[in-house]
Amino acid sequence: MGHREDLLEGAKRCLLEKGYARTTARDIVAASGTNLASIGYHYGSKEALLNLAFLKVTEEWGDTVGEESGVDPTAFTDPYERFEAVWGKVIDSYDVSRALWKLQLEVISRIDDEPDLRKAIAGPQQEGRTGLAQNFQGIDENAEPEKARTAGLVYQALLAGVMVQWLVDPATAPSARDLTDGLRAILGDDRTE
Repeated sequence: MGHREDLLEGAKRCLLEKGYARTTARDIVAASGTNLASIGYHYGSKEALLNLAFLKVTEEWGDTVGEESGVDPTAFTDPYERFEAVWGKVIDSYDVSRALWKLQLEVISRIDDEPDLRKAIAGPQQEGRTGLAQNFQGIDENAEPEKARTAGLVYQALLAGVMVQWLVDPATAPSARDLTDGLRAILGDDRTE
């Protein structure tokens, strides 16, 4: 790897270990084995590097939970079974992804004060929504763009809410089964599985 890649990997590690605000350029340099001048040369600023690193760690989590999770959303004929299976994978990832979820909340809390951060995550947030629709439900964004957009909005809202509940109190946070039963209740489906 070159300095550019080393810096990105070091920044990702620092974000997960220290968070956004507490990560310094010197921390990144120490974690990457590079030098301070490399940050400006390759990324323009520490903030630009951290913003990209944040997007990459989020994307990597999505890949892990998505296609690489072993759950093929199109393999289910019952949408409730699919919903529960996919949410089971997401919830199973919370313990090992706790640092990422803390980072997510920190970044969200900073967007009013850092316009560049808001700009950096706005586009990828939209892409993430359609990725969630693909990974959770098998909706192809190219074939059904509006369906992917609206399903992604709902999945993103659920993901954020479940994440916060798991960070605050894992003992009472919803399980995949709880979410599925809740969905049934919302839709007025009185069947129990």
